[in-house]
Amino acid sequence: MTDSTGTLEILSDIDFALKRQETVSIVGASGSGKSTLLSIMAGLDTPTRGTVRLAGQDVFSIDEDARAALRARQVGFVFQSFQLLGNLTALENVMLPLELDGRKDARKTATEMLERVGLLQRLNAYPKVLSGGEQQRVALARAFVVHPAVLLADEPTGSLDFATGEKIMELMFDLNREQGTTLVLVTHDRAIAARCMRSITIEAGRVLPEPALVASA
Repeated sequence: MTDSTGTLEILSDIDFALKRQETVSIVGASGSGKSTLLSIMAGLDTPTRGTVRLAGQDVFSIDEDARAALRARQVGFVFQSFQLLGNLTALENVMLPLELDGRKDARKTATEMLERVGLLQRLNAYPKVLSGGEQQRVALARAFVVHPAVLLADEPTGSLDFATGEKIMELMFDLNREQGTTLVLVTHDRAIAARCMRSITIEAGRVLPEPALVASA
């Protein structure tokens, strides 16, 4: 990656593929490059070299407008800090990606999605009056409402207490199974990572070899 100070080597020799409907955790110490990897996978950050293919498309071979359109169709995001728009209600936040896609049924579809995450009574509430758990439910609804091929989640329970975080993870995995989405989850929590089909460990910007399976005698 390149910033105003020059070239930063954050990740090196990263090479892996994701299967359709696979759930994958990305784990590693703070500063190891996990969140940067997620941003590059989404085409939000541009690497100095390398290729990311999404739905068969090299995301760095197209311009930013085409990349944004590809993300809108194929990718959902869930962040630790929720990233809701404070001037929009819960319903309007979930409607937004549908409206950007030109969907005529945006209000109906968003309402149904908020009902699915247990927030039917909070449609017209603004983020500032929602609890952390409620805000993350809105974020999940917004991410899943477009039925993305891939969901990228960056420490989705990092701002929540343990009990609320557990409920959010249950909901995320339930929605993921219902929609058949490929889930990529950055987490420090080994218990959460263990719930995924596969775990990728990042150390000093590199992927550690996955442990070999030992056959039983």
